[in-house]
Amino acid sequence: MRARLYRALFAVIGWGALGLQYALLLQNNPGVGAGILMLNFFSFFTILTNLLAALALTGPALAPDGALGRWSRSEGVRAAVAMYIVVVGVVYHLLLAQTWNPQGWQKVADTLLHTAMPLAFVGDWLLFTAKGRLRWIDAVKWLAFPLLYGGWTLAHGAMTGWWPYWFINVDELGLARAAASFAGLLIFFLLLGLVVVAIDRAFGRRDRRLASA
Repeated sequence: MRARLYRALFAVIGWGALGLQYALLLQNNPGVGAGILMLNFFSFFTILTNLLAALALTGPALAPDGALGRWSRSEGVRAAVAMYIVVVGVVYHLLLAQTWNPQGWQKVADTLLHTAMPLAFVGDWLLFTAKGRLRWIDAVKWLAFPLLYGGWTLAHGAMTGWWPYWFINVDELGLARAAASFAGLLIFFLLLGLVVVAIDRAFGRRDRRLASA
């Protein structure tokens, strides 16, 4: 019950943060078509990852035995989303936070998406997700999502000239520098994924010792 209440609370916060950010995007870009804004909105890794986190919290909170609940209860899914959303928080605070100064509701949305939800989802993974079933190869498999995102970003940016983040802006940095930035991010994803697997395996060994004591 405690896990279900926790997940319900942060599912509401996560969906609210996404809705608030989209409303602010519409408000701040009155001359841009709704279709273009929606496409750009879902071209941010932050948005996609927070969407995954909101879904992964909603499933077990509302319908644990439904398709979404079964998918989101998977230890591999929850670990992967935890890793992705940690990257969101770390990259934002190290590379992006210094480039602008959000105020008002934008600051609220910013804090929820880049700080509150990463902390909440990692807390969920640490407290409520079964441990000890991950394999080292899982950290490599989890790279599929950022790789797909990178391919989409490159194609979308080449067609429109719009880039979601300065460190992968091919028009300004050139293809070689942007690719090097993305490669560095992939290495970070991999290393963090290995840390997640290591924590999972350590907790799993601890739980097995306690169960056999």
